[in-house]
Amino acid sequence: MSSSSSGAVRGESAPASSASTTRQAKRNEVLIGLVNWMKKNKRELPMRAEDVTPWGTLVGEVMSQQTPMPRVQPIWSRWMQLWPTPAALAAAPASRVLVEWGRLGYPSRALRLRECAIVISERPGGQVPADFESLCSLPGIGPYTASALMSFQFHERRAVLDTNIRRVIARIFSGIERPASSSPTRVERELADSLLPSSGAECATWNLALMEFGAISCTSKNPACDTCPLVAECAWFVAGRPMVEVKRKSQAWAGTDRQARGRVVQLLRDLHVSGDSSASSASSDSPVASGDSSATGNVPSPIDEAAPTVSYSAALEVATLPGSDLDQAPRVIEGLLADGLLVRVGEDRLALPR
Repeated sequence: MSSSSSGAVRGESAPASSASTTRQAKRNEVLIGLVNWMKKNKRELPMRAEDVTPWGTLVGEVMSQQTPMPRVQPIWSRWMQLWPTPAALAAAPASRVLVEWGRLGYPSRALRLRECAIVISERPGGQVPADFESLCSLPGIGPYTASALMSFQFHERRAVLDTNIRRVIARIFSGIERPASSSPTRVERELADSLLPSSGAECATWNLALMEFGAISCTSKNPACDTCPLVAECAWFVAGRPMVEVKRKSQAWAGTDRQARGRVVQLLRDLHVSGDSSASSASSDSPVASGDSSATGNVPSPIDEAAPTVSYSAALEVATLPGSDLDQAPRVIEGLLADGLLVRVGEDRLALPR
């Protein structure tokens, strides 16, 4: 029986077909190979330790989305020292949360985690829920993060489909270099469900082993096939490693709004860390740079006056990238205000949210 996006996969009860039996036998060989590989190659990541709480796993999974583990590890450890429970993070100022997010990227994730913590702490018991639907109802938590929590923490029999796992399954069992779709398809989910071991604990081992193997050995570029213990089982390797003809375009960074947004948020983070109270610019007399609400349509927000601030013109200067169009910097700042990553202080200054 395959799972839906909201249901766990139950143990098999109907007689297995010949194809299913063959697939299960192959899965068993792959699992044995992965377990042996993990004994020698598993990374000792603090967020994967046995004593990590469901809250710690939730934070780690959100942080590691589109972010390499080496960058996540020190930030996660710092967060667990500061905010080991949802209630602790819920009580933290949003500005501190953004500062402690560091350079992980996509800082809106930090604010969503804080919103998630607030919702959890307001519920009876104040604990991370142990069912898929309740997890998905939390701010910033989607099916992938909920599936990871249900598998790794609560040992529910559920497939976890991150980029690494999808790639390994596609190569070993489907004989293709990588999935064609950027998000899991119904066919992918059904295949992943059919490969799950019979117990929830084994499923957690299976999911984690696939994830680690994809991150370290069966990588997107230059997979280590010459030292791979699974080449005999890998349909992609046996087929001669056929490459996908249409290559995905990598996300640009230089010159994008993302880069400009990051520069503005980092400016205010640096002021918080250094203890400086403000930054200004000589061009602060322009209508848009001054933060004139009639020019921008935004209403100033109250904030602790002791918090570090920058003038609108200073933010514009930082958001202006070489060769960018004239509209980019104002658009970036207004986007940060709309996303809650900046707030107005008076008529002409900006700050991180409280």
